[in-house]
Order: sequence, then C-alpha cells, then structure tokens
Amino acid sequence: QVQLVESGGGLVQAGGSLRLSCAASGNIFSVNTVYWYRQAPGKQRELVASITSSGSGNYVDSAKGRFTISRDNAKNTVYLQMNNLKPDDTGVYKCNAEVSILGYGGNKFTYSYWGQGTQVTVSS
Repeated sequence: QVQLVESGGGLVQAGGSLRLSCAASGNIFSVNTVYWYRQAPGKQRELVASITSSGSGNYVDSAKGRFTISRDNAKNTVYLQMNNLKPDDTGVYKCNAEVSILGYGGNKFTYSYWGQGTQVTVSS
C-alpha cells in the first residue's frame, strides 16, 4: 500500500508564505511525476504545479514567480513553497503522484495516488 500525506496548510495573510509537503510512504520503488492541485469552493480543480522525477518543475501562470516546487527523493517528499500568497490562492491543496511499485516476480507497476488534501486560506 502507498499513502500520500500532505501537510503545511493553514491560515495566512495576503503576502505571507506557506510550505506544503507531500510525503509518500509504503512499498515504493520510485516516485515519478508529482502534481499539486487546488480546489477552491465553487471552482474547478486546478493544476498548480508539477515536478518530474528529475526535478523539472512546471507552474500555472498565476503561480510563476511566487511558487517553487522541489523534491527530496531520499525522503519521497515533494514540497511546494508558496510566497506572496493572494486570496485567490485559497483552496484545498492535494498532491497526486505517479508511484511505481514492485509486484510479484519483480515486475514494476505504476499507479496514481492522491493525498487527502490540506487547506490553505489566505485572508486579505
């Protein structure tokens, strides 16, 4: 079994910073691409940032210059550093990871896993 656990959310004033973490645990062979999504009330889920296994990051336009995604492969953890937060950044942030596990006979299988989410609230 593989679990993803997010942490680091909270209430912050506009202009403040938060650092989200997404930690993967379980019978993991490798954590591949990881995505951070956010869901605001009444809005569609939005992809905020992603990072490949080699550390290449991509961001939604609204996050460029303010958010930085990074990873520590030794800890199977991905971070989202969010600076200069704005009220529009408010939402539940969830990570989604492509995780490879070793199955019977040593075959590698890759599945998509989701965390439970962490609430980010930015007050104006």
